[in-house]
Amino acid sequence: MPQEYKPGNRSPTPLNETVSRTMSRIRSKNTKPERLIRSAMWADGLRGYRLHWAKAPGKPDLAFPGKKIAIFIHGCYWHRCPHCKLALPKNNAEFWKNKFENNQERDLRNLGALAAAGWKTLVLWECQIKNDIDECLHLIRILLAKETNE
Repeated sequence: MPQEYKPGNRSPTPLNETVSRTMSRIRSKNTKPERLIRSAMWADGLRGYRLHWAKAPGKPDLAFPGKKIAIFIHGCYWHRCPHCKLALPKNNAEFWKNKFENNQERDLRNLGALAAAGWKTLVLWECQIKNDIDECLHLIRILLAKETNE
């Protein structure tokens, strides 16, 4: 007998069980874009980073603690990519508008806290990684080279 699906205690109550199941499976760590960039970095010989390093403000997806470099890999949907300009969901629009605004405010606070602590940051968007991973690697190499030369 299949186990009954029970959504967690959260707001808003999903209108559709399928949507609820799908949304509950979305990861916050080790997402496909993160895995793609890490794999490309490893193949390119870019090593020495820490994953989701809690000692840096905002727990960047990739951190080079010795060089004070933080890299965030943002999903276009959740962080509201300026390149993709995705529409808001139609159901529970006010909830999602607030959710996305809070995500963006948190992102800005994290970047500000890192800058105040002397860290250099790079934000890579999911669409950038999908469309031109070589350019993303190039941006990472430039950032690492600047810190090595300073």
